[in-house]
Amino acid sequence: MHKKITRLILCVLLLAHSFPVQAQQAKKVARIGYLSAFDPATESAPSQAIRLALRERGYIEGQNIAIEYRYAEGKVDRFPEFAAELVRLKVDIIVIAGGNRLILAAKNATKTIPIVMTGGGGNPVEARLVESLARPGGNVTGVTNLNRELGGKRLELLKEAVPKLARIAVLYDPDGPASGIDVKEVLPVAARTLKLTLQPWEVRTVDDFDGVFAGIGKQRPDGLYVSGGGPVMVTNQKRILGFALKSRLPSMYAIRESVDAGGLMYYGADQVESHRRVAYYVDRILKGAKPADLPVEQPMRFELVINLKTAKQIGLTIPPEVLARATRIIK
Repeated sequence: MHKKITRLILCVLLLAHSFPVQAQQAKKVARIGYLSAFDPATESAPSQAIRLALRERGYIEGQNIAIEYRYAEGKVDRFPEFAAELVRLKVDIIVIAGGNRLILAAKNATKTIPIVMTGGGGNPVEARLVESLARPGGNVTGVTNLNRELGGKRLELLKEAVPKLARIAVLYDPDGPASGIDVKEVLPVAARTLKLTLQPWEVRTVDDFDGVFAGIGKQRPDGLYVSGGGPVMVTNQKRILGFALKSRLPSMYAIRESVDAGGLMYYGADQVESHRRVAYYVDRILKGAKPADLPVEQPMRFELVINLKTAKQIGLTIPPEVLARATRIIK
């Protein structure tokens, strides 16, 4: 009898100790900062894709993760402010939806909170955001989508889609390091091989668009190449798309969302796959991995998206062999 009472008391004590531990574990909610260079509408599809990928790994917003969203809406001067805000909130991870300048703003704001890149910007090693792709070395890791390196391939595909292409206007933000190098170093090499004449046009602020569009109209190019995804370019996506349609210009974009919204062609990293990999990094870090030890991943899959509705609107017939290579056709 005495032994039974002793065992009963021990069971009660063990249960009493386990309840607070379970309650504590149940209450543990990871806080993720989502810092975007763009606006909520532009970010809707990418952020949703990341949330779905996180859910597949068992992370559900409002249950075991909380996400703090900050949208700079193309205003570069607000990058440091929003990064500092997320640091003050003591988030566990900062996910960056933007290019090198936004990543750098977050890196300047914290040397300890892990930062996960979603694929924007240029080469993170050249930008000194990481020591190397294999061993990042600091608090930054994630995905890099090689936007700059793909410039030549994009020109080649646009030329194949429009065989008569000879003069192409290039719209870019010179303040974006990736776009600047793309226009000055990468595209000219491909253009010489393809016998194309490039007509570069700088867009630094919203006020530049009217003058640039007027200038492009006077030069009468055969196509339009929109380089990179700087904040000014992305937040004015509708204006660029509207101009391309009105001018009946076949257009190639470095941002997938531009073609979903009405642009003609996109070639680049498979965006869905990239977003799924962001969830992988978040999961690994929340489970104790250090960003310094998680290699930065380059894309394994690429996609060619063609908007046939847009082709019809501008009176363009895309050759069957180009359509056959598309991974997605918007009809």
